[in-house]
Parts: sequence; structure tokens; C-alpha cells
Amino acid sequence: MPTILCKRTLVFLGLILTLAGAAFLSSHGPSWAQERKFERKGCLDCHKKFSEKYLSLKNLHPGMKEGKCEDCHLRHGIVPKLLVKKDGNELCYSCHSKDKIGLNQPKVHTVLKTGKCTSCHNPHGSQGSHLLKAEGPEACYQCHKKEAYQQKVSHAVIQKDGCRACHRPHSSGEPDLLVKAKTPLCLSCHDPGKGPFRKAHGSYPVENSSCTGCHDPHSSSQKMLLKASAHNPVVEKSCDACHPPPDSKAPFAATGKGGTLCSQCHDESKLKAGGTVLHAPFGGGECLSCHDPHASRNPNLLSRKGNGLCLECHVDQGKPVSKGHAAVTKGKGCLSCHMPHAARNKGLLAAKDADLCYSCHEKVKTSRKAKTQHEPFSKGECSSCHNPHGSDLPAILKSREDKVCYACHADAEAGFVKKQIHKPVLSGSCSPCHIAHGTEEKKLLRKAGASLCADCHGELMKEVAGGASHEPFKGGECLTCHDAHASNFGGMIVAKQDKVCFECHSEVKDGLKGGKSRHSPVSTGECTKCHSPHKAKLNKLMLAQGPDLCLTCHKDLKEKMQKEKAHSPAARDCLRCHGPHFTGQGTLLVKPVQTLCAECHNVKDASFGKAHLGIDPAAMNCISCHTPHASKDPKFFKEKVHAPFAGRSCEDCHLAGKR
Repeated sequence: MPTILCKRTLVFLGLILTLAGAAFLSSHGPSWAQERKFERKGCLDCHKKFSEKYLSLKNLHPGMKEGKCEDCHLRHGIVPKLLVKKDGNELCYSCHSKDKIGLNQPKVHTVLKTGKCTSCHNPHGSQGSHLLKAEGPEACYQCHKKEAYQQKVSHAVIQKDGCRACHRPHSSGEPDLLVKAKTPLCLSCHDPGKGPFRKAHGSYPVENSSCTGCHDPHSSSQKMLLKASAHNPVVEKSCDACHPPPDSKAPFAATGKGGTLCSQCHDESKLKAGGTVLHAPFGGGECLSCHDPHASRNPNLLSRKGNGLCLECHVDQGKPVSKGHAAVTKGKGCLSCHMPHAARNKGLLAAKDADLCYSCHEKVKTSRKAKTQHEPFSKGECSSCHNPHGSDLPAILKSREDKVCYACHADAEAGFVKKQIHKPVLSGSCSPCHIAHGTEEKKLLRKAGASLCADCHGELMKEVAGGASHEPFKGGECLTCHDAHASNFGGMIVAKQDKVCFECHSEVKDGLKGGKSRHSPVSTGECTKCHSPHKAKLNKLMLAQGPDLCLTCHKDLKEKMQKEKAHSPAARDCLRCHGPHFTGQGTLLVKPVQTLCAECHNVKDASFGKAHLGIDPAAMNCISCHTPHASKDPKFFKEKVHAPFAGRSCEDCHLAGKR
């Protein structure tokens, strides 16, 4: 019993020591075993230059002033700037309520709608109030060109109180962000009951009309802030020239109808200037379709500037294009070509089609003297091909170049649907070869003959020193063999190859009719297997010298001649025995075999007779025993021979005769 207790006591003590040791190690372990702790630094501890830039400014953003950068920025951002917590204006709206700014109003400042509060405000600090990047009107001039607000006569309120005297910065229930409706806004400063006001307006009750009909609210080159272009009765304070007296029941009614009233001062015959084609508004007496009756910022009292006025009605001409007609986009715009009231030509053109175009395009006019002229050009129908207002295509063409041409040359388009199409035709470009207006060459070609082809095929045109050239090629007559547009045959040739060649080389064509054997390329009409169609270093336009050319096709023979002993004529000149196109003998031989062999081998020599056992040469067929091109045998015997022949015992099979 005491022994058992002792053992239990020892176990218990051991457990206590183990737990105590573990606790000690956990509290006194190495430094790497302890949890790391970070103490945050402020952003400005590192970004001192940034803080120095803004802290000295008069007005600071609260986050900047209190060092609370993380109100807007994420703590861990990216170079070169910290990420903001939300995109665009949404970050600002976290503190600045959309309702207070007035985003629910009918009219909202454009920069707010596009999400760019920072267009006007500096997000960190500014010398100006409300963190504006600039004070007063200068803040507005960041976007609005100041020239329009700093003319000779400036509205006093702008000089004194700036833009915000009349406009709200963020939103409004009125057009142009006005603080109230136009006329009531003006009358808040200008008292219509006072004498000077009544006198200036001829006693007319203008408080019931629109002040900006005559006056520019910002600045003007004219006295009393009248708009730059003012109707004479307005300038002279003679409102009664067009309206009833100021004390009448309807003082602002017109005393005449439309154009009838205007023609009392504006001579209609002068405006027509002999023109019989009338602008619809002018002919209908609707002068106010284009003109403002009182004053305008635009010349001639036009209600809108430049082309914008015309495009209110002529919508199609206003569609955006990448290449606008310079006459439309610059200078006088639409009036460069059109008369505003009346003209002698259709479309209110200031001159006849071509004459109008030539007034700018003088260089094109010189083509009227050209020997060959494009029919629409010679007739002065420029608009047959060109869009006079603008186009997305070069030279303001009405459609893709080839489509413009096919509008008249429809038969040509159908003829170009072939296997081989000339690259310019395939890409829809007629102009690399043809001039659109006029030229001295036939078919409106840019250059004559091969010189035109050389523009693209220059390398082909270079001469080969000491070589040969095909006569049509040498004479620059490319179209003798080639079609300029499209073909169903390789190389853009005008017909099947043999037919093209036989047009000139009739001797080959005629010879084929009686020939016993024909060269395969000739039979299949592939002349270019052996000849170059343009030029070559060798005579007869051969592609290679002698056997080298033949062996490009006869590859089995080439291999045999390389491995075995070659017959001397075969190694030097195939044409010594064979015809190149056709012959009356088999295998294209130029003569019967024995006759051909006898030209080199003296059949009358005694040694020849002895070697051939006295057999009559005329009765022999040399290639019955000998191979004509190459053999392993020194005497060119065939590889496999009949046993009696090998033993020179011809009598075993033949009846021997005597000479």
C-alpha cells in the first residue's frame, strides 16, 4: 500500500512540473515566438512635402486639416497615388448630400453630371472659398472661354459679384442654372417703372418680354449690351417700325405678315439677285426660320451660328463623317457653295456644278484639256462620284471606289468575278491604274503600257544583262498576254497558256498536228515549264541550261545518270537527239534511231562491223541492245540481256545472212 501511494505521488509531481515548464517556456520563449504588433503612423509623417503644399492655404478640406486622410483614401493604395474609397463624385456624396447640392433639380451643372467635382474644387485645399480652384469668374473660365465675357461693354453685375450673381454653381430649376427665370432676374436690378428704362425701350412694356432677345447678358461690343448683330429698328429704338404703338392692346404684335413685313425694308429683288430657285423658308415668307427679328450674336441676325442653322432642317447632311468637305467645315461653311435666299441653279448652288467646284479645285480644272476625259467629269457632273458635303471615304467619294465605278460600269463588275483577280481590283481600288478625271492615255490610264505596270512590278521590269526578253514583254505590251482586271487562268493571262502562246508561235501549233510524239508540257499547254514568259539569262527564254532543265522533270533519269556512266550526248545536250516540242519519231527523237546514232558512230568502220558481227547497220535498232542515256556497262549494254546475246551467239535465234 505505501508503495502504491509513493508511485502515484511521483506521477502527480511529474505532471505538475511538466505544466509549470510549459508555462515558463511560453512566457520566456524566444522573441520570434511572440506575436508582432504595429503602431500606425499618420500619412503626413511621410508625406511632408504634400502637407507643406496645402497646410499653408487659407481653406482646407476637413479631412486634410485634421489629418484624416483615410476619410477619403484607402490606407494601402498603389503608386503613384492612393486609391480613393469610391469613384468620382460618389466619394464627395458620402458627406455632401445629393439633395443639398440639388441633383434632383431639372438642370444640373455638366461637370456634376459627368462626375467631376474636382473640375472646380480642389479636394485638399485652396486659397478660394468652398475649396474652389480659382476665385470668382476665374473659376468658371476654366471651362467657359473668357473672351465671350470680356468684350468692350461688360455687364456690371459680373464685374461686381461674378457669375454667381445670376447663376447657381450646381443646379437649378431654370435653364442655364439661373437663380430665377430670365426676365424676373433682370428686373431684380433693372426697375421697369423708372424713366430711363422706359425711355431706353421706347415706352414699350418690355418687362413682359425676354430681355435676352436683344441684350447679351454677359458682354458685348455694342452699347447697352445689345448683341453684336442688332436689327436697325432696335438700335434706333424704333420698335414701331414693326410693332404697333406701345400703348396699343397688343404692342408686340407684328404690323405685317412674315416676309411681307420684312420686304418693306429689305428689297426682295436684291435678295433674289435674279435667282429663280428659292430657299423654301424665303419663298414661304418665313424669314424668322433663319433670322432673329431683334438681335443675335451671329452675323446677319442669324438665329444660330454657321452650319448649325442649316442642319436644323437638313439633318442628313449633318451626319458625322470622318472626311468633311473643306468648303463645309471651314470658312463660310454651307454658304461656300449655296445661296441663302435664291439662286439660278438647282440646290441653291452659287454656280453650276463643275464651275462651283473649280472655284476651289483649280488643278482639277486643268484636266479639262486632257485627251481622254472621264464622261461625268467632261459633263461637269462632279456629284456623280463625290459627296459634296462629306464622306467616310477618301476624296469624299459617295461609296467605296470600285462601287462608284460599278455604278456606271456594271458590265465590268460582272466580268471581274473570276478565279484570279488583280490586287487593285480585289481591294476595290481602280485609281492605282486609272485617273478619275482626265489623262493623255487611253482608258484613263495613268501611264502608257508597261510603265504603268512597272509602278508595282518594278523588279520584274529590270533587264537581264546579256539575256533574252519575250518580244511582247520587251515592247511593253503586257496586255498581249495578261488581263488587266481578272482571269480564270494562272498569272492573270487572257486564255489557257498554250492558246496565248500559239497566237504568236503558230509554227509550234501547226507542227503538233502532224507530230508523232509530243512533249508532255506542250500537250498539256504548260509552256512555262520550260520557258520564262518575260525574260531569262538564256536564249529562247529557257529556264535552265540543257540537261539541267530536262532533268527537273525526268528525275529518275537524273538519278541514273548520277550513279552510272552517262552517254556523252545525254550529259551535254538533250536536244542533240530529242526535239523540245514534237517530232515525227517516237520518244521525241529528231531522227530514226539508227540514223541518229550513225551521226557519231561510224557504221562503215571495220571495228564497228566486227563488234556487231557484220550485221547490216540499216537493219539494226540500236536501243534494242544499248541504253541511250546511262548504264553500268562501259558499252552501254542493257542491264538484263538474253543468254545467247551475252555469248554473242545471234545465230541461235536469228537467221544469219551475208552482206
